[in-house]
Formats: sequence, C-alpha cells, structure tokens
Amino acid sequence: MLTRKQNELLLYISQQISKDGVSPSFDEMKDALGLKSKSGVHRLVTALEERGFIRRFANRARALEIARLPEAEAYEGRGRTGRPAFRGFRRRLDPADTVQNELPLYGRIAAGTPIEALRDPDSTVAVPQGMIGSGRHYALEIAGDSMVDAGIMDGDTVIIQECEEVESGAIVVALVDSEEATLKIWRPANGRVVLEAANDAHPAQDYDPEQVQVQGRLVGLLRDY
Repeated sequence: MLTRKQNELLLYISQQISKDGVSPSFDEMKDALGLKSKSGVHRLVTALEERGFIRRFANRARALEIARLPEAEAYEGRGRTGRPAFRGFRRRLDPADTVQNELPLYGRIAAGTPIEALRDPDSTVAVPQGMIGSGRHYALEIAGDSMVDAGIMDGDTVIIQECEEVESGAIVVALVDSEEATLKIWRPANGRVVLEAANDAHPAQDYDPEQVQVQGRLVGLLRDY
C-alpha cells in the first residue's frame, strides 16, 4: 500500500506524462508536492520504483515511465485547507486496460534529422486499450537519439494522438515542408516555430510557421526489453 505522498507523486507523474508526453523534472515534482528539497522526491521515486509502479532509466533526464497504477482506490486525505489533498485512482483498473488494440504503424521516424514520413497501411502494432484516449491514434518507430533525455530511445515505438494544435512544450510529430516528419518538442516563439531536441548534441531547428504542421502529439511509448 502506498502512502499519501507516494500516491500524490504517482498521480502527478502519470498526469504530466499524459499531458506533455514526458515525465516531470525533480524540481517540478518537488514544487507540485510542496516539498522543501529534492531529496524527498528521490525517496518517493525510489519507493515507487521498488514497489513496481514506475520504471527509471539510469543517466537519463526526465526518464520515468508508469509501469502500473494501484488496483484499489487510492488514499484520499484532506490538506490544511480542508480540501482533498489527493484525488485519483478512484476505481480499480478496468480489465479493458489490458485489451490490445491494433494501431496502424506508419513506419520509422527520425528523432534526429527529419525524414520522409512512411505510411504503410498493412503494418500494425498491438497497444493496450488503457494507453489510448479519444480521437484517432497511430504508431511510429523511433530512429535516432535526439530525444533520449526525454526517455525516448532508438527502436522505441511511440503512440501518437492525431491533432493539429498543441501547447508549447508538447512532444509532437511535425511535418516539415509537407514531406518530412520528425519527432520533437514544439516551441513556437516570436512568430517562428522551433523544433527542439531532447539531446544537447542536436541543435534546435527553426522554421517559418507555414513550413511546419503538427501531425499529432505523443501520448504513449512501447519498448521491448
């Protein structure tokens, strides 16, 4: 059984990954939980890892992923204001969460230099139902190392939710000049669009807005061990 703080952190990590496609930093976790130092976050993360709720990849920044969620209702206490200090995991995991959906696998996308988007309607990949939200989704296999600091490795399969608009900081599939696709962090600024890597070895790419279209946002990741 998890403590209230462990539950709070697990929920926060899950929400941020669902929202941004990347786990929060330790500073963000510290602030979200109202902790005074990152050492408290380290202890909570270690406890969650030891209990099998998250996976952590060594020597990678923001490299956490959710392994599982609590099967029973989580603890819900009340903070100093009298309001609930934690809400979430209000149901047991639905058996449908383990059902495998078949998504189209649109080929291999470079997480480094943009490459021509591949769309093979005959290739599919099995994805747990719980990983898919509303709207249309597809899968892409990652080639390259430009997103490793976001926990996205060469050979991973990413799940993309189709959309045309995202918030700054989201990890997206961007179509450049209507023919090349790349997976990057979306950073519009000063009338330009910057596609930012999560690896200092790869420089950011700067474009006119007319050159770049969002093809979808990252919502999940599959990895073979």
